[in-house]
Amino acid sequence: MDSKERADKIGPSSSGRTRSFSLLPHLTPSSSPSSQRHQGHSASPSNIVSITHHKSPAAARRAKSQYPGQLLEVKEVMSQAEGQQKNLVHSIDALPTKGPLSCLDQDLLLLKATSAATLSCLGECLNILQQTQGHSSQAPPQSHASQRSHGVPVWTVPKSPSGDTLRNGGLTPSQSAEPSPALRKRSLSHGAEVRVDISPSEEVTDTEDNEEEDLGVLDDQRSVILHLLSQLKLGMDLTRVVLPTFILEKRSLLEMYANFMAHPDMFLSITAGATAEDRIVRFVEYYLTAFHEGRKGAVAKKPYNPVLGETFHCSWEVPRDKVKPLVRSNLGPTREPGRGSNNSQLGEDSPEGSYRVRFVAEQVSHHPPVSGFYCECRERQMCVNAHVWTKSKFMGMSVGVSMVGEGVLCLLEHDEEYIFTLPCAYARSILTVPWVELGGKVSINCIKSGYSATVTFHTKPFYGGKVHRVTAEVKHNPTSTIVCKAQGEWNGTLEFTYSSGETKVIDTSKLPVTRKKLRPVERQGRTESRRLWQHVTKSLKEGNIDEATAHKHRLEESQRVEERKRAADNKPWKPKYFTKEGEGWIYNNPLWKST
Repeated sequence: MDSKERADKIGPSSSGRTRSFSLLPHLTPSSSPSSQRHQGHSASPSNIVSITHHKSPAAARRAKSQYPGQLLEVKEVMSQAEGQQKNLVHSIDALPTKGPLSCLDQDLLLLKATSAATLSCLGECLNILQQTQGHSSQAPPQSHASQRSHGVPVWTVPKSPSGDTLRNGGLTPSQSAEPSPALRKRSLSHGAEVRVDISPSEEVTDTEDNEEEDLGVLDDQRSVILHLLSQLKLGMDLTRVVLPTFILEKRSLLEMYANFMAHPDMFLSITAGATAEDRIVRFVEYYLTAFHEGRKGAVAKKPYNPVLGETFHCSWEVPRDKVKPLVRSNLGPTREPGRGSNNSQLGEDSPEGSYRVRFVAEQVSHHPPVSGFYCECRERQMCVNAHVWTKSKFMGMSVGVSMVGEGVLCLLEHDEEYIFTLPCAYARSILTVPWVELGGKVSINCIKSGYSATVTFHTKPFYGGKVHRVTAEVKHNPTSTIVCKAQGEWNGTLEFTYSSGETKVIDTSKLPVTRKKLRPVERQGRTESRRLWQHVTKSLKEGNIDEATAHKHRLEESQRVEERKRAADNKPWKPKYFTKEGEGWIYNNPLWKST
């Protein structure tokens, strides 16, 4: 079969107005794209894949009405490129799975993946042009799932399991009327009385050091990833996609949330602030320093997906002299803030001279994947309740994870609630050396005091620019006064500037990490993360990917069996520690309920 016959077989020509592009060099049956590249032969004029695109008059009319003026020609080119990419994918998929030229050839899979990523970038560029044009007239409707403004991605927020909208950044009108701790107490009076009371004597200091090696992607692993990418579409929800085991971190997602508390001394210092301004500034300082340890550096690996009902328990002991007791000088004379009687007492479970911070997390839903976690310090009368729905999407050469949901920090001594959201996470360069960055705009709001903060995680621009950049601004809303600004890198150095002109620098890489305490695996419950995933973790540490995959498959299959049994018995799943309340999940026995 000559090259013309092969081209006719794979990519038949179309009549009418068409354009034809040569995408691959001529190959003989005995050669492959990789061998052709290594032999250094120049490309032949003949094509193995001929891409054609016919422009529909109806499509042209729609484009003209939607993209007026100068953008019409740009949209026409985009429309042609989309058609060409679709034909390319169809032509490659039509190839046999075996033989000298198959649909699984590495070069062809890479071509599919990079063409999809290129279209995604072009789509974002077109959207930026639309927004720029809209500033001078009427802004066009935002229809793309991913948009950028000043390097910050904005996602269209999906619907929550209950049908209510949970926003990743910014408050809805309903959130502005968030109930006070007293109202929360009354609303939860019917909840189950389940409290986690693990004695400190049962727990030992964690000695695990699961640092992830950054070795890039091996050739055989790249083939697996390429094959997986070739089956995905832009914007596809990856919740139900089974990813290869070698990209997994050696910890559960629930444990990753616990690692955000690696600096509990900064967390406990929040309530020691003498004024509302000082307390929200301390919260922002803690918030910005929490992510570097939770992410285990910049290695782009994925934590285990928690199974339904999986839990994680741990605690931290914080020496009292490590908790910052003094207010900043720009808020008046340096002094020890007053404390209520709750703060002056030793907790019954705390060692002499230490505070104890407890943490519990539970996977409350599997489809969609929702995690609830709760953290408290009884002695300091403060707690955090949060729920997160991890919504992942395929973005060409990247994978994006939107953390849909919110958390509430309660300072009972001051009767204050701080409602906060979480940024998106992105795994970049997934075919070479994957790396992680955070992106998006998140909010921190205290309705009682009138203070709020906006934190922006900036994604790296396409050309130039710094990585891991973050900026923040704390504002007193009634007076529109900016009381604090921050800038730097969330996994590096952060600089804070206060309204007095005073500045402070925090190097997150030099902050001391307080190791969590938890029960040994043999004393944990069967659904606790470390025990549940122990065989997968052990195999990954030994580098036995096949064995790790087998253990992981057994866990997933066991969950499917239990899910089918519940469906047959018509028994919905009931979480152990959390209860569905409106659009979120609330811990059954929070601190505000027992005071």
